[in-house]
Amino acid sequence: MAEQKESSVLFSLKELMSLEEDRIKAEETEKENRARAEADARARAERAARDAEEARMRAEEESRRMEEQRRREEEARLAAIHQGEIEKARAEAEHRARMEAMGAQQAHEHQLATLKQDKHKKRLQLIVGIVSGVFVLAIVITGVLWKRSADERAKEKAALEAQAKSAQDELDRLKREFDEKEKKVGELKRQMDSAKDEAERAKIEAQLAKAKKESEDARSKLGGARPAGDKPSGGSKPCNCPPGDPLCSCL
Repeated sequence: MAEQKESSVLFSLKELMSLEEDRIKAEETEKENRARAEADARARAERAARDAEEARMRAEEESRRMEEQRRREEEARLAAIHQGEIEKARAEAEHRARMEAMGAQQAHEHQLATLKQDKHKKRLQLIVGIVSGVFVLAIVITGVLWKRSADERAKEKAALEAQAKSAQDELDRLKREFDEKEKKVGELKRQMDSAKDEAERAKIEAQLAKAKKESEDARSKLGGARPAGDKPSGGSKPCNCPPGDPLCSCL
């Protein structure tokens, strides 16, 4: 009886120990599952944060691209307006010169027709010489004035083109500098994601803060830069009339 009772007690103790071991294993399994779930949640949160940052950077890049396209279209529009104004001024000057030459020629022909009826040959020759001299002088003066006007327009155009090229070169330099700063920021972010310990992460965070400050400075400089160019005066439109057309409505 005593041996049976002792065996029963030992069996109960073993049963209790087995139950306790099962409970401990269940707690450890639950703890592991909870830790794994928390790690998965953190990983999902980090992925979501990275995806959001990448989406923001893509949106900023698209915005910069659209702004650059708008700026180039505006430059092209202003250049077309300016070129149209130059062509209009040239056509007007040529038209005036032709009209003046036609008027002088008509006056000359009228004088010749009148002088044909004059009986005094010397007087006729004198008048013809004077009219011819005036006509030649008018042509010479018109040519000199047109040459001077053309030279002034050429100098003005060259100066504007040089100014625009200088401004564009500076803008390109600032754009390259900004792109390099942004590239450095992205590289530091990738390094921080793969940091092995807190010390390395802190070091990279300090470098990242400095890189972001430099990137913002480059962005400010880029935002303040504008290509040089003349503003349109009065919204004039290019004239499509052929040069010398006396019925042109653009004159």
